[in-house]
Amino acid sequence: MLLIAGSFDLMWGLAAVLNDEVVTVGGHGVIVFDFTVWGWVHIVTGAIMIGAGWGLFSGAGWARWTAIGIATLSALLQIGVITTFPLWALAVIALDSIVIYQLTARWAD
Repeated sequence: MLLIAGSFDLMWGLAAVLNDEVVTVGGHGVIVFDFTVWGWVHIVTGAIMIGAGWGLFSGAGWARWTAIGIATLSALLQIGVITTFPLWALAVIALDSIVIYQLTARWAD
């Protein structure tokens, strides 16, 4: 799930950086002011999520805390577009919530 959420963030960020018009809907309603910076933040967030996902597969100890932190950040970043793209934002928040729950509820050392 973390790899899927990270891939979504990465693609969403690339769309914002490469073509601002893809992310803009009607010119109003988006909380984000600069799509390029917002896109780069999503690219970095997605890349870290993908790296943490592969770290979880390999059993690295740092990956769990990194995944929890970055999934929380990713869910918070969706607030920037929730007014314009509510279904997309809620889907990504749901994926991030599943990741956070699975990493914290079944904590075993």
